[in-house]
Amino acid sequence: MADVETILREGDIEILGRVVHASNATLVCEARIGDGDPLRCVYKPIRGEAPLWDFPDGTLADREVASYEISRALGWGLIPETVRRADGPLGPGMVQRWIDLPEQESEVDVVDLVPADAVPGDVKAILRAVDAADREVVLVHAINDRLRQLAVLDVIINNADRKGGHILVTADGETFGIDHGICLHTDDKLRTVLWGWAGESIPADLLRDVERLTQELTDPTDPLRERLATHLTADELEALVLRCAILVETGTMPEPPLHRPIPWPPF
Repeated sequence: MADVETILREGDIEILGRVVHASNATLVCEARIGDGDPLRCVYKPIRGEAPLWDFPDGTLADREVASYEISRALGWGLIPETVRRADGPLGPGMVQRWIDLPEQESEVDVVDLVPADAVPGDVKAILRAVDAADREVVLVHAINDRLRQLAVLDVIINNADRKGGHILVTADGETFGIDHGICLHTDDKLRTVLWGWAGESIPADLLRDVERLTQELTDPTDPLRERLATHLTADELEALVLRCAILVETGTMPEPPLHRPIPWPPF
């Protein structure tokens, strides 16, 4: 059987349905090569991207692919296989492997709102708020190595929209991040629900990975840089290098900005 990326890139795509609550056109599909088994995937055609005031039109699919390439280069595998297709059923766009979720939801989500007087001891508390019933609640997220990796990745790719709903946990406990269309801007756009490690030291093994990534990105002949250059502008590439270099130099997670540090809504 062909590998996942080959199926996504070369397989015939059949549209099964649409994710109706997504802000951009998000289609549930199956990709298949010949008589091979179908692979469930998500297809986001560029023509279905909603215009944004601060991101150039028609660039979200490329940012999704670039984010995947960065995650893969780090060796973290946090983003499902993602490719750019020029020949999708509705034109050029991004195609990504579908992640199956457990049929039964867990008791506490990886990112959750809990009553202010019942915050578990094994979570990171992010902010206090008042819900629609005028009850005080706290936004929290889980504490685990995989989620911490994702928080570091978000800093690297300058993720402007890390919501709780963009973090998927499989029945086997694997954690993935999705929806990376508004990442990799030249300006500081980091907005995330994963602020629990703000100001803390980054583990040495993760820093070594970031340092290696920085070296690859600064080599004009490196295949990774060449691939990213097909999806990002030269200024966006240089901003990416600078963010990586700052993380390596400081070894510390950034603090939330004063203006809108969390995407809204947070889920």
